[in-house]
Amino acid sequence: LMAAETAQLEEHLEGWGEVMLAADHVLRWDKPWFPAVMMLVVSVVFLLIYWLDPSVLTGVSCAIMVICLADYLVPTVASRMFGSNKWTTEQQQRFHEICSNLVKTKRWVVGWWRRLFALKEEKPKMYFMTAVSVLSVVAWIGQQVHNLFLTYLIVSFILLFPGLNRHRLITKYVGMARREINKLLKQKEKKNE
Repeated sequence: LMAAETAQLEEHLEGWGEVMLAADHVLRWDKPWFPAVMMLVVSVVFLLIYWLDPSVLTGVSCAIMVICLADYLVPTVASRMFGSNKWTTEQQQRFHEICSNLVKTKRWVVGWWRRLFALKEEKPKMYFMTAVSVLSVVAWIGQQVHNLFLTYLIVSFILLFPGLNRHRLITKYVGMARREINKLLKQKEKKNE
């Protein structure tokens, strides 16, 4: 089933292959300066949005217009710019891995969504308390931090995540934090004895 979904996604994204491979190189930090360039571009885009201060309707319209333009122009320009004769077996394999990872991510999100609704059916009180608590914290954070800055942080984290994950920086720093917390807990236990 997953292979069929991956094949279907590959077929839909056929015109985007070269662009997706280039984006994959940037998102996975194949060169050490890619994160800096990526953050520079994201920062310029968000500064432009802050400076222009568009209304919500204008912002959504412009975003959808950019998506429509990209959907129309990218396959056309990419086929002329890169040419299909340059497509190697290695590139095809990486494109397949990217599509497979996208399908896995979709399944992961759908799985969590289904678990959430299963929790709602099985334990409605727990679901209600968890939902109210989490949404209250999110609402408080949203009240304390400017919307655009919060969106900038979320977009930056999402774009940096593949590179952080590939270079095992998340695992490294989470492990360091766990060790420090365990040290603090052990020290507290020794003081209590």
